[in-house]
Amino acid sequence: MTDCVQVSTATATRDEAVALAGGAVQQRLAAGAQIVGPVVSVFWHLGEYGTGEEWQLLLKTTAERYAELETHLLEQHPWDNPEVCAVPIVGGADGCLDWIRKSVARP
Repeated sequence: MTDCVQVSTATATRDEAVALAGGAVQQRLAAGAQIVGPVVSVFWHLGEYGTGEEWQLLLKTTAERYAELETHLLEQHPWDNPEVCAVPIVGGADGCLDWIRKSVARP
């Protein structure tokens, strides 16, 4: 188990995803982000079944910086109640994990 996590969320448009990811990386809350899309989502929302196209963001950070990244995503996200989930990175190349840690380290 490492001290790094991958955080995911989604937006309705590519531009929203780029803006959300850019802010997180510029503030060093995430080392980097990949934007994938459009993806098809199948979900329950407000008691109703739905499907739709979204742009998925995958951001890398440390467990220590997760709370700040979550706050940023929730405050900057265009949706009222976006999905924000973190999963542990249980293993990875040493160079990659070091890059994540160094990129989000506090000055």
